[in-house]
Amino acid sequence: MCFARGTRLLAKGICTIRTLIIPPLTLLYRENQMAIDWYMDFVDTGYVPGKDELDALFYFEPAAGISTEEAAGRIASESSTGTWTTLHTLPPRMKDLQATVYDIDGRYVRIAYPPGLWEEGNAAQLLSGIAGNIFGMKAIRNLRLIDVSLPAGYLQHFRGPHFGMEGIRKMMRVEGRPLTGAVPKPKVGFSAREHAEIGFETWMGGFDFVKDDENLTSTSFNRFDDRVRELTRMRDRAEQATGDVKSAFINITADTETMKERAKMLAESGWNYAMIDVVVAGTAAVSTLRDYCSDLGLAIHAHRAMHASFDRNPKHGITMQFLAKMMRMIGVSQIHTGTAVGKLTGSKKEARILADVLRERRVKEVRHALLAQDWGAIKSAFPVSSGGLHPGLVPDVLVIYGTDLVLLVSGGIHGHPKGTRAGATATMQAIEAWREGVSLDEKARSSPELAQSLEKWGYYKPK
Repeated sequence: MCFARGTRLLAKGICTIRTLIIPPLTLLYRENQMAIDWYMDFVDTGYVPGKDELDALFYFEPAAGISTEEAAGRIASESSTGTWTTLHTLPPRMKDLQATVYDIDGRYVRIAYPPGLWEEGNAAQLLSGIAGNIFGMKAIRNLRLIDVSLPAGYLQHFRGPHFGMEGIRKMMRVEGRPLTGAVPKPKVGFSAREHAEIGFETWMGGFDFVKDDENLTSTSFNRFDDRVRELTRMRDRAEQATGDVKSAFINITADTETMKERAKMLAESGWNYAMIDVVVAGTAAVSTLRDYCSDLGLAIHAHRAMHASFDRNPKHGITMQFLAKMMRMIGVSQIHTGTAVGKLTGSKKEARILADVLRERRVKEVRHALLAQDWGAIKSAFPVSSGGLHPGLVPDVLVIYGTDLVLLVSGGIHGHPKGTRAGATATMQAIEAWREGVSLDEKARSSPELAQSLEKWGYYKPK
């Protein structure tokens, strides 16, 4: 057998002349070539990441019999250039491509990834690496991708949101308050005409948007084309009656080509938004639709359906803040981020972190929860607060988020004792109370719709 370590070596009568003319290969970096694995080669706690490297933060728990350092090395190995055993030869470039564990803090590890590992502008390929096989390794009992700091050189290949928050506000002619919307409830079951009629009442109560829910696409009782036509007719009536811009988040989720067809129909009908269930559609489809919708002048409302299947367990999976970061990078205009006070899981701290990820140009690090991020030229996106809200909870949401958000109150308007229009009006009155710095009870004295809402729900927080 013939070996080369940066120079050509000739063993007695064993190496052929071919050995002398092929490019030299380097052996693995371990001294003991009979070793089975080489995971520790990916650990260097003295390493200083370069500014062009991706910096990932993981929470991890080794399986029984696996040391902390080896477990961390396995994560870096499997997500970059490693494999389960030592190899006979490797090209010298491999050393420059391997990920490096550079900091271990208890059960938290920071790993630096060289830029050469990643295809420019390919979000799906990024997930295949830092969120791919590593979740299935038997040597890791639990693993959670918390965040990744993306360098400018990587971000420059993504376009981000087309409009940004300022562009959306200009488009909708709304300043100084949250954008508001509602889903006709129950979420599915209405015909296209019934859906649009409820939408009309929602708009007439002062709301900006009517929204499809995640599982309404083109069903037998409510076909997509019919819903677009009916909503367009009712939108025009509402705009003429109010003088305000009215819009909708109409769900185009399907195979990519069908989504394109549906997006085109929305644009031809004068809409300025399309809604996509971004997790189930996948990063590749969202990337394609970002550019397609941008060319049509459509913003993207991102529903996060299925997110909790991988982000709810605090010890395993991927965090919501990293999903939100990916979607801002790809270019959605807004994404659901929870309420902290409604029916869905999520804390106030998480909601604020998600808001920062989406809205800020420079994001500050939060220990063990969030990495610093400079978004550069990437525009902002709105957080969307939804799930179990009613007028009595509006001030709580605004204390968490401020006014730069999309506020969705659905069952909490349709269940109003006087109907949808009164429920939307009550919600707008609750927003006014918060902006005026007065309590809802005080505002209710001159706002009958809000008073009726408080009489039914008070300040109840759904479970």
